[in-house]
Amino acid sequence: MFYEWVYPLHHTHGLSALNVFRYITFRAAYAAITALMVCYWLGPPMIEWLRRVKLGQKIRAEGPQSHLAKAGTPTMGGILIVTAIVVPTLLWGNFHSLAVWLALLATVWLGTLGFLDDYLRVVRGLPKGLLGRYKLAGQITLGLVIGAAILIWPEQGFPVTATHVPFLKFRFVDFGWLFVPFVVLVITGSSNAVNLTDGLDGLASGLVSIAALTFAGMCYLSGHARFSSYLHIDYLPYSGELTVFCAAVLGASLGFLWYNCHPADVFMGDTGSLALGGALGTVAILIKRELWLVLVGGVFVAETLSVMLQVASFRLWGRRIFKMSPLHHHFELLGWPESRVVLRFYIVGALLAMLSLSTFKLQ
Repeated sequence: MFYEWVYPLHHTHGLSALNVFRYITFRAAYAAITALMVCYWLGPPMIEWLRRVKLGQKIRAEGPQSHLAKAGTPTMGGILIVTAIVVPTLLWGNFHSLAVWLALLATVWLGTLGFLDDYLRVVRGLPKGLLGRYKLAGQITLGLVIGAAILIWPEQGFPVTATHVPFLKFRFVDFGWLFVPFVVLVITGSSNAVNLTDGLDGLASGLVSIAALTFAGMCYLSGHARFSSYLHIDYLPYSGELTVFCAAVLGASLGFLWYNCHPADVFMGDTGSLALGGALGTVAILIKRELWLVLVGGVFVAETLSVMLQVASFRLWGRRIFKMSPLHHHFELLGWPESRVVLRFYIVGALLAMLSLSTFKLQ
């Protein structure tokens, strides 16, 4: 909005100070600040409203016994996260950027899907919420829409059906006709991975903050002609605007973490976790760094794999590999305090983020 309506005044009215609105770094910084302020202003009244209408979290009986004390904590706080992403992006983003609109579409779409799941589980009292097949159908449909949009309106700078390979200079994989199914896999996998990680106070929101900051750096470097030339990476002119979106995700995650850190005042629910995971996955697709999700979101991948391995082991041999899955519960049952699990997962996430960014110079 500011870029579209305020920046042109620099030309029409000779207001040179408004030239600052054309810089992505300026708009990204203020997108993050705006997201933080949205959480600061809307957080307390929203939490109070959730308490008043008794939209409290129901704790699984088979989960860690220490979590039973969290029963009744307001959930569906993902509404705050989605709002804090959409508003700053609309205020500071470029309306002519298809990539930004696709990222917003993924965030709102999956946020709505998660809201429906939370509503059925918390308000209507359905233990399973939205059935898995319907949730999966919504994720697949979104992947098909985004994949088709990328093919129909391709951006300049890189083969539309290809993706970069980490650590290998000038190497990429071209998926050809498998590109759309690959997009579906990435969006479905990333949204479910963050959803599985959202099991401890502040865990998912903190890790998403780290990932969002990392992807913001990738978007900016890929969308900057001089930096991309210096690093010998493909220049993607459109990716720079995604820096603003990633900054909004960063600000929203940190703002929510203010209320979600241990002991949490509110949980994000599927509304937030699906939206955040989908946002990260969509950005990775748009900047052709899908395989970097495995590095940047290594903790999310580990959480997902722990569930898959646990289920497979139990069904095949009747034994469990972990004391409990996802992985964070395994460490809880080993005797680690919740805050220690969260902090150590943050450290791993930060190290993986630095490793991911280092690959840009190795390419």
